[in-house]
Amino acid sequence: MDRINVPELFGSLVFNDKEMKARLSDDVYASLKKTIDENVRLDEKVADAVAEEMKNWALENGATHFTHWFQPLTGVTAEKHDSFITPTSDNEVIMEFSGKELIKGEPDASSFPSGGLRATFEARGYTAWDPTSYAFIKDHTLCIPTAFCSYSGEALDKKTPLLRSMQAINRQTLRILRLFGNDTVKYVRTSVGPEQEYFLVDKEVFNKRPDLIYTGRTLFGAMPPKGQEMDDHYFGVIKPRVREFMEDLNQELWKLGILAKTEHNEVAPAQHELAPIYSTTNVATDANQLTMEIMKKVASRHGMECLLHEKPFAGVNGSGKHNNWSISTDTGVNLLSPGKTPYENAQFLLFLCAVIQAVDDYQDLLRLSVATAGNDHRLGANEAPPAIISVFLGAELSAILEAIKEDKPYKGTEEVKMKLGVHSLPRFSRDTTDRNRTSPFAFTGNKFEFRSLGSSNSIACSNIMLNAAVAESLRQYADELEKSENFENDLHELIKRVITEHQRILFDGNGYGEEWVKEATEVRGLSNLRTTADAMPHLLDEKNKKMLKQHKIFTDAELESRCEIMLDNYVKTVNIEGLTMVDMVRKNYLPAIERYLFRLAETTSYMRQVSDKVKCNYEVTTMERLSELTDYIMNAVIELEEALSELKTISDIFKASEYVRDTLLPRMDHVRKHVDEAEMLTSQRDWPFPSYGQLLFSVK
Repeated sequence: MDRINVPELFGSLVFNDKEMKARLSDDVYASLKKTIDENVRLDEKVADAVAEEMKNWALENGATHFTHWFQPLTGVTAEKHDSFITPTSDNEVIMEFSGKELIKGEPDASSFPSGGLRATFEARGYTAWDPTSYAFIKDHTLCIPTAFCSYSGEALDKKTPLLRSMQAINRQTLRILRLFGNDTVKYVRTSVGPEQEYFLVDKEVFNKRPDLIYTGRTLFGAMPPKGQEMDDHYFGVIKPRVREFMEDLNQELWKLGILAKTEHNEVAPAQHELAPIYSTTNVATDANQLTMEIMKKVASRHGMECLLHEKPFAGVNGSGKHNNWSISTDTGVNLLSPGKTPYENAQFLLFLCAVIQAVDDYQDLLRLSVATAGNDHRLGANEAPPAIISVFLGAELSAILEAIKEDKPYKGTEEVKMKLGVHSLPRFSRDTTDRNRTSPFAFTGNKFEFRSLGSSNSIACSNIMLNAAVAESLRQYADELEKSENFENDLHELIKRVITEHQRILFDGNGYGEEWVKEATEVRGLSNLRTTADAMPHLLDEKNKKMLKQHKIFTDAELESRCEIMLDNYVKTVNIEGLTMVDMVRKNYLPAIERYLFRLAETTSYMRQVSDKVKCNYEVTTMERLSELTDYIMNAVIELEEALSELKTISDIFKASEYVRDTLLPRMDHVRKHVDEAEMLTSQRDWPFPSYGQLLFSVK
């Protein structure tokens, strides 16, 4: 294999800062940088100059088309391709691309989810260039990251409110920094490093499972003799096919400037993880959407299928996406870094308090930001955080906050050197706190790790809510401290008050325990929004609407439309799963069981003809139980069909989502229970689809 020059490869298909600086005039480059860094309005003449050089660079790298690449409310990205060609008077063509084409596109807005913002006949929508996220080349097409809005200006995408939330937290953070005497910081950005979990299965086996094809998860399947109980897959030796996939994936991602860093086997068989280095939140969001798309493409090239569903297999771990979030200044200071003496770092403590208060005040917004039909199967299981939102700080920070609350001196913790009992092994300092994998929202040194996101989620939604909620905490602090006549004293009292009032959200224990659920809900008064149907309506709670509108993240119409879109997606997702179940049972499972019963009956009849002493206990017992199960399955399917029919009659999306939660999903579970038992009694030769064992261990 040829040696890869990673520094040369990295960003080779990105119109990044290096390319812009080399190609643009000094004035144009300076103006564009001001727009990117300081949110200054873009000059149209600058757009023309950028468009020309962007086109030239794209053509040099083999591109023939351009597209405005955007993120509608479908959960995936969208693109409409136009070629660079323009006809000339002599029937030739030239390659042109204008600033107007760069700045604005016009996709059909009525064909994307709008939650009633656009009627079918009101088709016009706009895409607007986001200069803060670099253009890139994918499949010989120049992709220009854009925002997407309706004809009347409402956001129809995930990027627009994300950029608004970044503006909001920048504005409020600067107010706080000025109070601490910092006048040099020009802007503040939140940054994210989203860890991406996924499954790889053999494509040939995948193609034999209609449930995986239609829904992304297995709707049926009995557990194999071995699952993840031996813990031998986690961080284990990577199989050759997977290694080749990972190497190919890294190269594709590096070309696009995506900071793919860490890769390893995850806990479940066939499960893996990719983690990038942190980048600015909107750039990280674009990169993660690209990562998911490229994972699927590269897997297909290697004869595999990449599964991004949150729970593709019952009985083994599902896949999440850990959202590592922090706040940094343009001068390179991480505002969530405690330093060596966090007790004396008042600025850090204030930002820490802002996050704690934000999570407590808006725990429902954080929960609904990760609510999907797929993630409902994962949250609360023993591989994911519970649906209850809480904050883990660790021993040292918890002790510091307790000391402040009680007005007692903090004694600090001694540095502990790890001694492993082998002289040749180096000694190293132990971290001041352990990690808590059961916590949904954990402080991990200089960042917070929001662990509740599902594998297929866009990280935009969670970061919108997190940015907005923290901005609101900071707004309240700035309003109070800007009036202060004794800043240090009032700052201390503010920190003490916040710690006292929001103590309930802090929990360092086992989030999986039933006792925590009882304590959280009955003693602490925390919310336990177990499903999407429980969580999503809280988007329209008055306190949430007020905050999100005050910081100009959403309008009333945008909030109402998003709530409707997300609930509609939940209902449609489960409806498709239910229809797939009925289809598989009627066309495949019941006929397969019937075939096996017929063979058993033939065998029994033949053996008894041979000798009247043959008892055929196995055959008779199996036939009796399978016959019972056939009746149970048939009745359960009829009940499921009735529920699916009833769902069609419910026009109110809130009532429809409740019906899915309370009626449809339990009936689906009932069907599955009997089919999975029948699988254990039926010959593998007669069973119509690959088993869990064949799927989970299909990649050698």
